[in-house]
Amino acid sequence: MFESLRRIFGGAGPSEPDFTTAPSTADSTAPLIRLDGIGKAFEGDEEPTHALRDVHLEVPRGEFVAANGPSGSGKSTLLSICGLLDQPTSGTYVLNGRDMSRLSARGRATVRNREIGFIFQSFNLIGDLTVFENVELPLTYLGLPAAERRDRVHAVLERVEMTSRATQMPSQLSGGGQQRVAVARAIVGEPQIILADEPTGNLNSTQAETVIAMLTELHRGGATILLVTHDPRWQETVQRSVELFDGAIVG
Repeated sequence: MFESLRRIFGGAGPSEPDFTTAPSTADSTAPLIRLDGIGKAFEGDEEPTHALRDVHLEVPRGEFVAANGPSGSGKSTLLSICGLLDQPTSGTYVLNGRDMSRLSARGRATVRNREIGFIFQSFNLIGDLTVFENVELPLTYLGLPAAERRDRVHAVLERVEMTSRATQMPSQLSGGGQQRVAVARAIVGEPQIILADEPTGNLNSTQAETVIAMLTELHRGGATILLVTHDPRWQETVQRSVELFDGAIVG
């Protein structure tokens, strides 16, 4: 698991000398996320499997959007592409005014760590790190001084009401507690975008409502949120929903 998280928070591959990872300032009114004709195909034994087909989607800054659909509809693949964990096989992904196809693997990792926070269904906490150390992990890849890392971690743990659990291990927490820590880790770097992949899927109803309330609070604070879910309870929480079926947006 540590390697998968290192892939999310760390860097890999050569940098792009002729292309900056700094946000574009050309048009602050442009959508933060823009997908134009995005497709994703995986090679099969006989023919490719299309996880996404000609997806067009714009997410303005500060919007709370849900991507709904049955299992296998392409929701998680869509989130992986938006989070720069995967690359499309066709189409264009423009994030914050920059064409992501022009970035190297290291450049994508840099943008991912600076601008995107991830919340996963399975929490993805590292079992042999404390709560504090799990939340601190993205900041270590940003190269922040120890004192600043400490202050940021304490602040977000207080925000998610987990300060008293800072020295505990993930195994000592309930599912709801682990997801609170995962939310803290997602926001400690102050990202512009939060991508949440079925964040309530492993929680009971009370824990799920708490996590959704936290996402709502983050949205009110200005965060742009893309939530992948198949739970109809959250439709009244988000500003807009898109429906995926067989890899295409159908509504």
